[in-house]
Amino acid sequence: MTQRSTQRQAQYDRVLAHLQALHEPGFGGPSSIREPHVTRDGRRTVVTADVLDGLDGVPRTALYTAEDGRFRQVSATGASARSGRFSPDGHTLAFLADRTERGVAQLHLLVDGRLGEAQAVPEVPGTVEYLHWSPDGRRILLGVAGLGADLSGGQGSGINRRSAEETPSWFPRIDDGVGERSWRSLWLYTPGTGALDRLSAEGVNCWESGWCGPERVAAITSDGSGEDDWYRADLSLFEPDGSARKVLGSDVQLALPTGSTGGRWLAVVEAVCSDRWVVAGDLLVIDPASGAVRRVDVGGTDVTRLEWLDDSRLGYLGLRHLDSVAGVVDVAHDGTTEVSEIFSTESACGGSTFHPDGVFTDDGRVCTIQESYELPPQLVVSGPGGDRVLASVAHPGTDYLRSVAGTAEAVTWDAPDGTQIEGVLCTPEGDGPFPLVVNVHGGPIWAFRNQWSMRSSWVPLLVSRGYAVLNPNPRGSAGRGQEFAGLVVGDMGGADTHDLLSGIDALVDRGVADGDRIGLIGGSYGGYMSSWLVTQDRRFAAAVPIAPVTDWYSQGFTSNIAAWGNRFLDADPEQHGTRAHTRSPVLHASKVRTPCLNVAGALDNCTPPGQAQEFHQALRAHGVASVLVIYPQEGHGVRAYPAQIDFLARAVDWFELHMPAR
Repeated sequence: MTQRSTQRQAQYDRVLAHLQALHEPGFGGPSSIREPHVTRDGRRTVVTADVLDGLDGVPRTALYTAEDGRFRQVSATGASARSGRFSPDGHTLAFLADRTERGVAQLHLLVDGRLGEAQAVPEVPGTVEYLHWSPDGRRILLGVAGLGADLSGGQGSGINRRSAEETPSWFPRIDDGVGERSWRSLWLYTPGTGALDRLSAEGVNCWESGWCGPERVAAITSDGSGEDDWYRADLSLFEPDGSARKVLGSDVQLALPTGSTGGRWLAVVEAVCSDRWVVAGDLLVIDPASGAVRRVDVGGTDVTRLEWLDDSRLGYLGLRHLDSVAGVVDVAHDGTTEVSEIFSTESACGGSTFHPDGVFTDDGRVCTIQESYELPPQLVVSGPGGDRVLASVAHPGTDYLRSVAGTAEAVTWDAPDGTQIEGVLCTPEGDGPFPLVVNVHGGPIWAFRNQWSMRSSWVPLLVSRGYAVLNPNPRGSAGRGQEFAGLVVGDMGGADTHDLLSGIDALVDRGVADGDRIGLIGGSYGGYMSSWLVTQDRRFAAAVPIAPVTDWYSQGFTSNIAAWGNRFLDADPEQHGTRAHTRSPVLHASKVRTPCLNVAGALDNCTPPGQAQEFHQALRAHGVASVLVIYPQEGHGVRAYPAQIDFLARAVDWFELHMPAR
């Protein structure tokens, strides 16, 4: 074994020991939580939890309730369960589980709070992605994806299930552009009769949906089922007979459709988006009878969650700068609105989700998951009397992480054009200057918040090794309104470049960062920027682009969201000299002097692995140190163990080799 191999094995062992110290004390219990739900009276709660039984594969999921200050498992063992939703009367818990076939979710019911075996429900042809009870509790709306449908980048890309059919080793991979198993449809289940009926027609793809009164259903629909089709989808309203009419279109994206309990009003979020299900934008209230649309002023909050409490009160959660916000909109009969804010907190709310999330009780309290970089996730009910903590995922392993992960604080700086940019800075103990790793988020329409571990395994790990980590929200990030988010559209790799570079300058000037030891890491858009920045500035000592775009021309003909990329660049790959060419890192590789560790997943359809390979080969052709790492069973990011251990070890080793913490 060579010296480098020995060093790499030692690094793997150190990372493994770190992860064992964090996770082993919590094996078999909830490690991260999301999807909170509560009965209307606030007495019973349920969450979806990720459960690690060991550092092997991806976590299973299970349903937990909070009792006597602790989490107690509700769903049976032996399968993954998620998306628990109480019926309006609180007597029945509906949820999704893959008991018949792993990875294929079907509806299950637990009646009157009884534990054990769930009530049998007819299976739908596909996998259920979400469920909603009708306001009167008589039916359950199911969003069903065919077994071959695209996953969004935020879900890991690829398709929701690889074929289990046995084929010869020589058998070709076939793409005929039809994808009959790729469609998403709507189904209705009636618990009282056991009837299961399809609502949406063939040829209509239903990305997400919600009830509008007890009979009609609002949905985001398109005529195509490919991931790129979502970006041009409309808001439609389905009648009980399955007929549908378009209610609203948009030049950007529409999401989170939901109607008031009596059907008088319809609400939706309009936002410029990078990824499906990663939505933060303007709140629109619509009169479905007349089509009149009202844009509601919620005090500068980008809305990320909607829920009607009754026929006139609409609860919302969202992001305003770095804060999580919750409130209620009262909608008068004439459509005028009055907004009451319930809370605005520096703590992140929502759990292991991209944006703030929560659910409301009838009296306007909010059940959510609160956390921060130093506070493990906890289930909380907030209202006029303050916060009431119901249960926490804390255990000796989270105590260990808090002891080594340093601290986090909000920071701001001015970009060259005077725009104020925000971020979260994580630092180890002691005084700077520290070696600095800039962690660029995905999207670009997403945002860092003050979350546990910054929603990333590598941030606390790097801090524990003596690195400061800057988590910036450049223009294009959520939480600053749609105008700010839209600044990146047509200019990726433009002004956002200087937002990041000026943040580094500010931290060097403040004595936090050592200007000779600056690194980059990031996935998706963060992978693109990690590749792009090293072509624009030679100050970087090391970079780790993950799932990057490095060649917008080839991306435009290999990605399943190619049209999105062209729109966000305002570029036509067939036209020479457009941003598809001028903003492609691979075409500027001769300028690079930074060693790059290029990481990709072989199953990634959003940013195919060829993107990382192109940049790697271009760098090597120009004599730049570069390593290409492609994980054969990963998609958009590295999620499963032990691949994640290997990736973390390689990333930390890369920084310690090229910019060691002294």
